[in-house]
Amino acid sequence: MSKRLPIKVAAVQAAPIFFDLDACLDKAKKFVDDAAKQGCDLIAFGEAWFPGYPFHIWLGAPAWGMQFTTRYFENSVEVGTPEFERLCQMARDANIMISTGISERSGGSLYLSQVLIGRDGSIVSLRRKLKPTHVERSVFGEGYGADLVVSDTDIGRVGQLCCWEHIQPLSKYALYSQNEEIHISAWPAFVVYRENAHALGAEVNMAASQIYAVEGQSFVVAATSVIDQAALDFFKVGEEVPPFIELGGGSSMIFGPDGRKLAEFLSETEEGLIVAELDFDQIVMAKAVADPAGHYSKPEATRLLLNRDPIRPVVSPAEYAAEDTSSFETIGAQEASE
Repeated sequence: MSKRLPIKVAAVQAAPIFFDLDACLDKAKKFVDDAAKQGCDLIAFGEAWFPGYPFHIWLGAPAWGMQFTTRYFENSVEVGTPEFERLCQMARDANIMISTGISERSGGSLYLSQVLIGRDGSIVSLRRKLKPTHVERSVFGEGYGADLVVSDTDIGRVGQLCCWEHIQPLSKYALYSQNEEIHISAWPAFVVYRENAHALGAEVNMAASQIYAVEGQSFVVAATSVIDQAALDFFKVGEEVPPFIELGGGSSMIFGPDGRKLAEFLSETEEGLIVAELDFDQIVMAKAVADPAGHYSKPEATRLLLNRDPIRPVVSPAEYAAEDTSSFETIGAQEASE
């Protein structure tokens, strides 16, 4: 059997141009081209990097935050638009796979989504965050079981989760069970309520990405954004709202399937790429020790029921009558004996 060749991946650590989609695309192209020049096969951006994470929802009263609603909606990403095609063209021109978090616009709704674009510019997968976290629910709709997907690509089996989906044990297990090899972990900048919300900081959330690598025996490409002075000015921090966010918050990293860091951290205010080579033999070694969805599982004790049926809000009577649970999956090493 032939040995798989190593690949190279990059995690972006950078501030988007908040709520300006065209400017975000211009800035992103520089990172994509840089990663391609370094021989990377994949580049990953953070949560809602296009057009920036809506930090205003954490900063002030809902009535104050409404001033950003229209601009955020208009600069969110809609599949099939010229702006989305620019993102696909970047992948095509650079011959690189792009994973990024987007605020996805669909009809009149927004979703915290992640898109994986192949080297040829085609959509490999488009998923939505199953449950937006806390005040995110005032902006974004929810995803479904069908959004827990791992895609078979030319560089390996790639999966994605956003932010605090990494503390949802069942969602993680659903991806582990699909033999995920490369996991994209998308995060915003870790700057919210630093004095009073330790759980929202870099230490805890990078630990979540690191533990994901160990639990799933996969490489984890954890991409974050950065808050720069332009962002503080945009959100009127210190002018109209207290300093609930501050400069920095970048903490991008790439972890091996045994949890080790495969690069050095940049400073939290620095923009750049975290680049690492992935040797798939490391997955073989890690799974020989513990494979929680395989030989290390105990399905007669605990199993996961995964519903991958896409749910639509409007169906015809015939479609409704035909709905069943045929796509439910019980995940474990083997079926428990009756």
